[in-house]
Amino acid sequence: MKKPADTEQQCSRRRFLKASIASTFAATGSWAYSREANKPFFETRGVVLVPKDIQTWDWVQKAKQAGLSTIATHITPSQVAKFVATDAGRSFLQSCRDSGLEVEHELHAIGDLLPRELFKKDPNMFRMNKQGQRTADYNLCVHSKTAIDILCENALQYAKILRPTTGRYFYWIDDGKPMCFCRKCRGLSDSDQALLMENHLLRALRQQDPRACLAHLVYLNTMRAPTQVKPEPGIFMEFAPIRRRMDKPLSRRDVLGKKGRLHGKILEDLDANLEVFGGEGAQALEYWLDASRFAGWRRKNLIKVPFDGRVFLDDLQTYARRGIRHVTSFAVWIDGEYVKRFGPPPLDEYGQVLLHTRPKKA
Repeated sequence: MKKPADTEQQCSRRRFLKASIASTFAATGSWAYSREANKPFFETRGVVLVPKDIQTWDWVQKAKQAGLSTIATHITPSQVAKFVATDAGRSFLQSCRDSGLEVEHELHAIGDLLPRELFKKDPNMFRMNKQGQRTADYNLCVHSKTAIDILCENALQYAKILRPTTGRYFYWIDDGKPMCFCRKCRGLSDSDQALLMENHLLRALRQQDPRACLAHLVYLNTMRAPTQVKPEPGIFMEFAPIRRRMDKPLSRRDVLGKKGRLHGKILEDLDANLEVFGGEGAQALEYWLDASRFAGWRRKNLIKVPFDGRVFLDDLQTYARRGIRHVTSFAVWIDGEYVKRFGPPPLDEYGQVLLHTRPKKA
């Protein structure tokens, strides 16, 4: 009996995708398209989205079909908590449960965990700038016990609302913003200060969720590995090389990225952080599908994501060689409006390559 037209189209599309992936693997010569492994090499195969993306396109169904394991929400705790309290948010969480998708929350958190209005009550909770002035603009003073206590208390409250299904929490410092320059803090790098804060947060989270692990975000002002503070067991590294070029693989060490940042230097920072944090739980947070980055974070500049399968494969090799088995990408602004203008993103290729790729044997 003849198959319905839509089924034939789906089969044709799958055959085309499989052929495309196989040809890409063959062209690179460095990866094997494998069905033999019982367990995917990459344990986390994810995307990071803002609530509007989730509300205006069927991300759960598409992610499941593509072979992804995880959807993470973004940007701040208050924004995501507001979303999950809505009918759309509850439906999203239920759909993920029904589909077997893990849910995480990757959050720039300090502005919510230490409310800025508390500055009038106690300025010493907040960072000192280079001019020697306490300011409520960003982050906190990590040597203020009061600030840390409030931070941990509020993190626990948000953790009740935004509990990840994986036990992996992401409470990042403010987006690329400086830390404190007070007498006690200024001898510590931003990475050390962030890690000091994260150690406190992890201890608090484990009182509520014994399996809790917490990310240390390696990104912009925290790219340098910490040298004076040691991570508590359960702190894992999350590497977000935002200043890289997306049309060239990270392995091209001579490539000059944004702000004059050489790929080689980015990789040196990655390796130095792996020395501190180890590979257990380490995650690459990438930009392969990030429509917001390709648009320069301006909606009016939105373009079709220029996904390059060969760059993607090469980058996976770079991470897998270092034992990194958790991989995700921002896919911010791939929403209903994006799909209407440009068509669906290359999610099937992204997901299937992650699902079936295994590093080449030495």
